[in-house]
Formats: sequence, structure tokens, C-alpha cells
Amino acid sequence: MSSATAASPLARLALRFRQVRRQTLDLCKPLTPEDMMVQSCPEASPAKWHLAHTAWFFESFILREFAPGYQPFHPDFHWLFNSYYRSFAAFPEKRLRASFSRPGLDAILHYRAHVDAAIDRLMDSEPPAEALARIELGVHHEEQHQELLLTDILNAFHANPLRPAYQPTQSASTHAAVKLMRFLPFPGGLVACGHTGSGFCFDNELPRHKVWLEPFTLASRLVTNGEYAEFIADGGYRRSELWLSAGWDAVEQSGWRSPLYWTEHDGHWTLFTLRGALPLEQAANAPVAHISYFEADAYARWAGHRLPTEFEWEIASAGAPIRGNLLGADLDACTLAPQPSAVPHPTESAAQQIFGDCWEWTASAYLGYPGFQPLPGSLGEYNGKFMSGQMVLRGGSCVTPAAHIRATYRNFFAPETRWQFSGIRLAEM
Repeated sequence: MSSATAASPLARLALRFRQVRRQTLDLCKPLTPEDMMVQSCPEASPAKWHLAHTAWFFESFILREFAPGYQPFHPDFHWLFNSYYRSFAAFPEKRLRASFSRPGLDAILHYRAHVDAAIDRLMDSEPPAEALARIELGVHHEEQHQELLLTDILNAFHANPLRPAYQPTQSASTHAAVKLMRFLPFPGGLVACGHTGSGFCFDNELPRHKVWLEPFTLASRLVTNGEYAEFIADGGYRRSELWLSAGWDAVEQSGWRSPLYWTEHDGHWTLFTLRGALPLEQAANAPVAHISYFEADAYARWAGHRLPTEFEWEIASAGAPIRGNLLGADLDACTLAPQPSAVPHPTESAAQQIFGDCWEWTASAYLGYPGFQPLPGSLGEYNGKFMSGQMVLRGGSCVTPAAHIRATYRNFFAPETRWQFSGIRLAEM
């Protein structure tokens, strides 16, 4: 960039913007145009829609407000690719996104290029601090959609009777031996939770505040597929006493008998992954994934334990390096599936799989912190309006971009959600 040195914050943001935008396109390379039209469940979106919506975000919240003379790519895109920002514009029903055969993929790619060029020009013009803050928010928003794109494609390919693999080459073994699960003690006390420092965070990570914690213990690793199979074999899905009332309703109404993407044939289980189907025996020591909060809670009760609160999780993870089975820039080198816990690194805390592998359900409802203030304007709808009927997950997954996650990050989903890479870390009663 002409107006910034390579080491300046502006230049770093410009580089990160370009890397993230390119990564989204790279994630689509294994897909056909037909793949990118599929919406296989109400929660998911077509890959083509993710491409368009992430461009829409930069156009709607940055270019329209801060780029003088900016010409929108198409007059209808401001509402067509709106997701849920009711104060910004009307939008089509989410379940109809698979019916958007037009605009075609070529037009969507041109839309992205149009927006990218305009953002580059804006960053070359010494924009105001608010514009740069929104560009940074847009980068993190796009990383969220990179993760959603992969979880949505997994669901779409599982719904396909051919069960195609997104990336058929297996880059990492799931045969490693399971590590002993230990329960690590933490003293509790009056602790500070929430984001601190000058780095990026979402509004729902603020403000930093004090929380009282009783002494607690946390499992050293995540629950594995093999351990969860024991729960199934012991009648876990047939024993109502293990389940919350709403969870048991979900079991009966949806016919749950195993995690999502597990299939039983002649007494043998297989797991469907982004790299294709695996026998359970091959992935027995990898963390169980694609389970709801209700299933995680029932398993914890069956095992004689409980789920940690989000504050226990945050204090236990404080100071841990952002290292784990996460999504990197080199797609071929990424596992794209949960992996068995590794031998602890000498400089790491004893807890393993803190970041990556699976999002970890917590026992905490998704609510605003004391003094929470959403962003002004339409961007205030980003997180705040979902603070009802959701549960918090922590830690990221094997398809979370590595630069996106941090200890204070609060993900949230409805308790019946199963299509995410969501798993279990136990706490002692």
C-alpha cells in the first residue's frame, strides 16, 4: 500500500483482509457449482450464499458509509444477501437460500472482486478509525463463515446418498492411543472474565467483570468416540432419567440414537467426516463431535460428572497458547476432523485440546455480561439479539480458523444443535 509501511497496523489489516478473502475462495476449490447450491438443513446455507453474504457485509457496513462515490454492485444485493439484520433491510427466508440459482456463481465472484477492489481503495485513502474497526470486524465475520461453510458442506455431503468426501486425502491419523483422562484442580475464587487488552474481540466478550468460582476440576482432554459408544451401548438414548426434559423430548421427537453422522450397520458404526466415512474403530480415540448440548449433558450425568461453566473453562484456559487442531492456511495440511489428544508440550498447561478439535459445550446460558452494550446501529444485531435460548460453547474446532479463536471467545447455539463440531469436556461434580 502506498500510504503505509509494511509494519503499520493499516498494512497488517490490509494483508489480513486479502488473506482471509482468498482463504474463503480456497475452501470452495474442492466444490462444484452444484455443490455450492445445496442447503441440506434449515440451519445451513449454500456455499454460494456464504460467498455473497461475506461480500455483502463489507459493502453494507463499510463501503456504503465510508467510501465516497462507491457504486453498489447490484441494486438488489443489499436485501438479497442480508442474513438477519432487520434494521438494515428486508431479507428472504433463510430456508429459501438454496433456491437462489440467480445470480450465478460467476456473478457472485465478480461481486466479491468488486468489493475487494473498493476496500483496497478505501484503505489506501487513510480512512477513519471506525471504518478500519469495521473492516476488522468484517474479517472476523468472514472467518466465522469459513467455519460455517465447512460444517454446511459436511451436512450436505452426508445428505447425499453417494456420501462424497470434501477432501478425500487423509492428512492425519486417528489411530493414536487414547490418553488417560485426569481431572485437573483449579482453586476458584474471585476471578476476572471477559476480554482484556487491545486486540480484537466481539461485543459479547465485554465488559471484563468479576465472577466468583468455587474450587473446581476440569478433565484433561475431551471425551472420545469410544467412550461415547459405551454410553450408547449402556442404553444412554433409552434412559429418560439421564436427560433434561427438553432433551428427552428431542430424543423422542427426532429419533436420536447416536451423534449426527454416525451410522450403524450389522452392529458396526461408521462416522462420516469431511474426508469421507471412517469405521468407529479407526476414530475411537478421537473426540466425539456433532452432539447437542442435551447429549453432552446426558453423557456427563451418565459418567457421574457435569459440564463446566463457561467461566470455569475460561479460567482454566487462561494463558494457554493458541495451539491445536485448528484450520490453517494450507488446506491440504489440515485434518478437517477431530484428532486424539497429543502428548502435552512441555510449555503447555496439562489440559489438552483446549483449542481446536471440538467446540466444548458449557453449562452456561448465553447471556450478556453485566454492563453489556451491543454495537450501535444495525451491527448491534450481530450478537446481542440472540441472548435467549442459547448455550455457550468455548475453544474452537478443527474447522475454526486458527487466527480467529481466543480464550474469551463465546460461541453460542440452541441446545438441540448438532451440525457443528461440538463435543464434551467434563468437570467433576
